[in-house]
Amino acid sequence: MKKISIILFFIASYILSTEQLVAQSLIKKAHKPAIQKGIVYRPVDDISQYWVSEKLDGVRGYWNGQQLLTRQGLLINTPTWFTKNWPKQAIDGELWIARGKFEQVSGIVRQQNALDTNWRKVHFMMFDLPNSKDDFSTRIKQMHTLVAQVNSPYLRMIKQEKFTSSKALFAHLDEVIQQNGEGLMLHNQNAHYKVGRVKHLMKLKKYQDAEAIVLAHLQGKGKFRHMLGALRVKTSDGTIFKIGSGFTNEQRKNPPAIGSQITYKYFGKTKNGVPRFASFMRIRDDL
Repeated sequence: MKKISIILFFIASYILSTEQLVAQSLIKKAHKPAIQKGIVYRPVDDISQYWVSEKLDGVRGYWNGQQLLTRQGLLINTPTWFTKNWPKQAIDGELWIARGKFEQVSGIVRQQNALDTNWRKVHFMMFDLPNSKDDFSTRIKQMHTLVAQVNSPYLRMIKQEKFTSSKALFAHLDEVIQQNGEGLMLHNQNAHYKVGRVKHLMKLKKYQDAEAIVLAHLQGKGKFRHMLGALRVKTSDGTIFKIGSGFTNEQRKNPPAIGSQITYKYFGKTKNGVPRFASFMRIRDDL
């Protein structure tokens, strides 16, 4: 009888833990924010119809009015003071420190226990209001008003500006790239916030980027002897090629794990579909 009771106890515990896991997965799924995504830049007839902002190299964040979430719906453990007095409405934005500081901000966001000293460096740069029914030009005015009302040193707005010609736009892109920026975002002034990938929001960069899975580590030669020389990677369409540049010495000593996903940049493709001048950017973490 005693053995039967123990067995029943373990069965009940298993069922309960399974139900809890299912419930947790449903909560995560329910909290995943419905966000807007842009397409790669396409030439337009009238560039003055678009607001232009810098494409920040940070971590996408979503303030749902109560909590700060990643784009996958995971809770970001910020200090309580970081989001103090933030508005009750949804905000789409980027957690950012400075140009070239992606790895640093990514590490801070991943902390289970928020450290004040680290979070003092971070700002949430808002670039849209998902629940507003107005066009983008009006939403810009609303964002300015929010920033002034909240008056938080950690809630800022990405600068939005306009250009009268494509020549001026690309001159600005060159300026941003020279200062170690990533690129630009173009947003049609009349567009409304729509979930998914939309044509009215475009990203403009000097290069293209994509993801690939690490298949193997290839040993280096010369000054990279006993370190990583290149990664053999595979893209989603099955293309296999090598990436041998873009790594720091530390990354060559501790390369991305086999099976991990990385982001690389490239400049067009060969006639066989292989990315030209591919260069490592970062380990892709779906936060």
